[in-house]
Amino acid sequence: MKRENYFIVVLAVMAGVIAAVWGMFAIGDNMPRGVTEFSRQVYDLHMVILWICVVIGVLVFTAMFVSIALHRKSRGVEAAQFSHSTKAEVLWTIIPILILVAMAVPATKTLIKMEETGDAEMNIKITGYQWRWKYDYLEDDISFLSSLDAGSDAARQLQSGIEPVDVDNYLLEVDNPLVVPVGTKIRFLLTAGDVIHSWWVPALGWKRDTIPGSVNEAWTRIDEPGTYRGQCAELCGKDHGFMPIVVEAVSKEDYAAWINEQQQLAAVAKTDEERLWTLNELMSHGENVYATQCATCHQGDGQGLTPAFPALAGSQVATGPVADHIKVVLQGRNGTAMRGFSDMLSAQDIAAALTYTRNAWGNQTGDVVQPSTIAQLTNG
Repeated sequence: MKRENYFIVVLAVMAGVIAAVWGMFAIGDNMPRGVTEFSRQVYDLHMVILWICVVIGVLVFTAMFVSIALHRKSRGVEAAQFSHSTKAEVLWTIIPILILVAMAVPATKTLIKMEETGDAEMNIKITGYQWRWKYDYLEDDISFLSSLDAGSDAARQLQSGIEPVDVDNYLLEVDNPLVVPVGTKIRFLLTAGDVIHSWWVPALGWKRDTIPGSVNEAWTRIDEPGTYRGQCAELCGKDHGFMPIVVEAVSKEDYAAWINEQQQLAAVAKTDEERLWTLNELMSHGENVYATQCATCHQGDGQGLTPAFPALAGSQVATGPVADHIKVVLQGRNGTAMRGFSDMLSAQDIAAALTYTRNAWGNQTGDVVQPSTIAQLTNG
C-alpha cells in the first residue's frame, strides 16, 4: 500500500472510532448500574450491546471514510458497475441475526426472573393517585401516603419567589418515603385508584404501570443501604411532574425499629380517632393536611385554579351544610377532578382538613368536624 494510502486509512480508522464512540455517548450520561440484581444484569446487557454497536460503528464509519478518501473522483477513480453482492447480503443478514439470538438468551433469562415474585419475605401494596402514592405494608398493617415535600411544592408555584436550585432534591423529595430493609426479597403489588400511573425507581432496574382495577406484580432485593429516588413515569395529569418516589433502604435492625415506631404511632392515632378534638387542634393539624393533600389543586390561599379547581374561600360547599361538605370530601364529585379521600386519608386527617377549610380564609363557620364522625361514616 502506498504511504499516502496508508496514512488515509489510519485517519479513516481514527475518524470511525471517534464518530462511533461519540454517537454512543453524546446523547447523555450512561445508564446507572443500580443497587439490585436486576439493575446490574440490565446494565451488563446494555453495556454488551453498547460495545457491539461501537464495533459496528467503527467498521461502518471506517469503511465509509476509506471509500470516500481512496475512491474519490479527484483521484481519477471510476465507480465500479455492479448490482449486488450475494455474499455481502448474506453476511449482513446472518451476523445481526446471530447477535440478536446470542443476546436473546441472557435477556430472556433476566426478564423471566423479574417475574418470579414467589418466596417473598414481605409484601407492599402500592396505589397511585393523582398525585401521590399510598403504601400498605400488608404483614405489619401499616399504611401511609407519600406526597411531594412542602419545600418543592412551594418552590414550584408561579411567582413563589423561591429558586428551585435552593431546594434540596427539588421535585424528588417526599414527606413520607417508602422504608424497606436491605437483603430482603420484597414483592410489590401495584394498582391505581384513578388513572394509570407508573412506579419507577431507576436504581431498582425496573418500572411497573399501576392500572385502576388491575394489579401488577414486581419484586426487588436491595443490596446497599441508601436513598433511591424515582418518579411517576406515566403522563397522569396536570401535576404528573410532581409525583416523586423516594425509597429508603435501611438495615434490618433499623427497619424493625421503624416498624415498631410506626405501629406505636398507629396506636396513638387510633386513640386520637376516638377522643374529642378542640377547634385549635383541628385547625393546626388541618393546615398541614391541606398543605400536603389539597393545596396542589385548590392553592394554599384557597383561591383554586378555575375552572378545573374551584376556590374554597367563600365557596358554597365550604360554608354550606357540613354533611354535604363531608360527602364531597369522602366520595368525590362526579364529572370533576375532585375524587373521594375516604380510602386515602385517616379519619383525623379528613376531619382536620374539613374543619380547617370551613374556618380559614374568612369562611369562619365555627364548625368542628370530629374524627369519630368521619370514622363512623367510613367504617359504617
